Amino acid sequence: MLIINADDLGRSVSETDAALDCYRAGRITSVTAMVFMNDSERAAQLALANSISAGLHLNLTESFAAVSASSELTERHERVVRFLTRAKYASLVYNPALRNDFRYIYETQIEEFIRLYGHPPTHIDGHQHQHLCANMLLDGVIPRGLKVRRTFHFWSGEKSFVNRACREVINRLVKSRYSGTDYFFALVQCLDRTRMEKVLELARQCSIELMTHPANPSEREYLLSEAFGTLLNTVELGDYENV
Repeated sequence: MLIINADDLGRSVSETDAALDCYRAGRITSVTAMVFMNDSERAAQLALANSISAGLHLNLTESFAAVSASSELTERHERVVRFLTRAKYASLVYNPALRNDFRYIYETQIEEFIRLYGHPPTHIDGHQHQHLCANMLLDGVIPRGLKVRRTFHFWSGEKSFVNRACREVINRLVKSRYSGTDYFFALVQCLDRTRMEKVLELARQCSIELMTHPANPSEREYLLSEAFGTLLNTVELGDYENV
């Protein structure tokens, strides 16, 4: 089964509209939505009106734009944003001083998602994949048993052995706590036909999530292309409710 998930719904009008166009064309199967952002309210209304399966795109690295974010949430969130964006590998460092802030931010975003969508998210992933940062994982901020995006899968030779080994450790930890797909790929890395066919071959045997950002012109063009539509006819499509 192949899940084609559009990230960043609600981040801006253009990102919401691009995802909606691709969903209506049958080229994505689910979205993950950001809350407390410029288009969060409208995006939720459109997702509900079009019966789009929606998860939470947890935001730990970008300032909230909506005035509905409380002063306490904004203050705690900005502390976390500063920490995670300070250095390239900050996400690998556990910060005990921020443990309560991470939990508060996660719980508040879940509550806001439920307010907007009327139900819990189908799954959890993170803006810039920070739902897998050290504080989130080591403190088990996301409750066990939920559906959570794993980290990227790379084949031998695509990344260093150390990089792939670290990802395998993270994926084993995620799998021990949560449910989800068997593999995770980014569309932007699969735009050539050879790699896409390799991913689709896996999807005929396992569950795959393919992440996309339809506001990216090259990704949107590929998603809406006749060639991609033909490839999709060879595989079962689904969303996180099917996992």
